Amino acid sequence: MHPFLIGFGREGERMMHEELLPRDEAVQLIDAAGDLATDSDYALPDSATLLAAYRGLVEGRRINDQASALVRQGRLAVYPSSHGQEACQIGAALVLRDTDWLFPTYRDSVAVIARGVAPADAMVLLKGDWHSGYDVPLHRVAPQATPLATQLLHAVGFAYAAKRRGEDTVVLALCGDGATSEGDFHEAMNFAAVFHVPVVFFVQNNEFAISVPLSRQTAAPSLAHKAIGYGIPGRRVDGNDVAAVLAVLGEAVARARNDEGPTLVEAHTYRMQAHTNADDDTRYRQREEVQAWVARDPLTRLRAHLSQSGALTDDLERGIAEGAEEIASAMRAALNADSDLDPEDLFRFVTTERSPQLQEQWDLLRDEIERDQETHSAGGAR
Repeated sequence: MHPFLIGFGREGERMMHEELLPRDEAVQLIDAAGDLATDSDYALPDSATLLAAYRGLVEGRRINDQASALVRQGRLAVYPSSHGQEACQIGAALVLRDTDWLFPTYRDSVAVIARGVAPADAMVLLKGDWHSGYDVPLHRVAPQATPLATQLLHAVGFAYAAKRRGEDTVVLALCGDGATSEGDFHEAMNFAAVFHVPVVFFVQNNEFAISVPLSRQTAAPSLAHKAIGYGIPGRRVDGNDVAAVLAVLGEAVARARNDEGPTLVEAHTYRMQAHTNADDDTRYRQREEVQAWVARDPLTRLRAHLSQSGALTDDLERGIAEGAEEIASAMRAALNADSDLDPEDLFRFVTTERSPQLQEQWDLLRDEIERDQETHSAGGAR
């Protein structure tokens, strides 16, 4: 019997197990047409919150589209777009307090920006200048992780340390469906559950781990069902319904803050574009499949609901669109500027005191750079 249920008998244990299990259907508060889908367990966020979410969705979509254009122009080396997944991105950012932490993946640039990071700084990793172009402690956003699931262990360790220090901190750890197939996912979930860590695992299930469909990753009824194996609650939410994302994630964050332990939330969404610009998604999925998700777009869904309720006026919508364009314009200007790179930075920030081996490597590179410059100068003189 679970140690928390001693004295409650088998019936109490059965009830606890049922509480851990996710629903058969994902939570939805606004349907694809923008109409209300009432739910007895979750309340619709108020209009002000939904308008803030709509602004985030519009800005996130514009950021995604602008970044994809910058890849085609050679200003970004790669961009993993979250086009179609913006409800997850914005929901993740809005449910956190300023004192909380976000641990993102490589596809979560929109969530990073929604937490206050300048768009150009968030793109530095994808441009290839630095691993992380933003102040991590200032924004309380960990560096974006390109390996699958490694950030989950970092998030759990950070949350455990915050708990030991008595801090009022919740950590939200983002990952995709592919990450749930990694050993790091298991280790993070198990540690968080055993040590009752204030962390929320948010799985954006967009159906594909690059080209591998979900059916080849798990035989579980859903990814949220994995939670019960660790003794923590699993929740399922319509990842294209930002209202539902805010409600379900908000509940999970509140549980963590109230010392009720971790939660696994699975958002059902879809990756509308290729994995990255280096991927040909036509090799593993049909166009008809992608088109079927167009009607479930999180942005048009919320716009329809807010317009029907009268909360979104033409003037307000125009102002939000203009604000998104200003963000895209600033991002475009910053990334079109050539970077001022110092080759010695490769060695300058490795250790506080540079080792003889690193110094030797820098001396060799510096000599090679100087010889190359002399060769070019001599060629120009001729």
